[in-house]
Amino acid sequence: MNPDDQQVKLHCDLVRQTSYDIHTYHRHGRLEKVYENALAHRLRKAGLEVQQQYPIKVYDEDGALIGDYLADLLVDGWLVIELKTAKAIAPEHEAQILGYLKSSRLEHGLLINFGACKFEIRKYAWTEDSPKRRQITLGHCSL
Repeated sequence: MNPDDQQVKLHCDLVRQTSYDIHTYHRHGRLEKVYENALAHRLRKAGLEVQQQYPIKVYDEDGALIGDYLADLLVDGWLVIELKTAKAIAPEHEAQILGYLKSSRLEHGLLINFGACKFEIRKYAWTEDSPKRRQITLGHCSL
């Protein structure tokens, strides 16, 4: 499925707000699987189709199937969500999601970090021309 711009915006807004709410409730410091389960649960309650640890085919430049990777979450068959529980999003995390998008030939992805005191989410769009990244940082930690 190729979502239109409005669908992409609505999905990303919903995932962003839901993730922020999870971060506010659970705070940082839990295992990644806890956040994965919480996000999958809440997105399903919101009516989205969510698949956890979904195998996505990886293709080489000539179209040959060369393997698969497991997406933390795949939403409605086109939005890849990669979750982290790190002190901060690192360049290797960005490279990971861009590689997933390119190899799987899916266009839209979100990288969400629940591990920091400050909530982080970044939107990525992959086209054959060039990768694009939009960074959104929300929230703060209060002790």
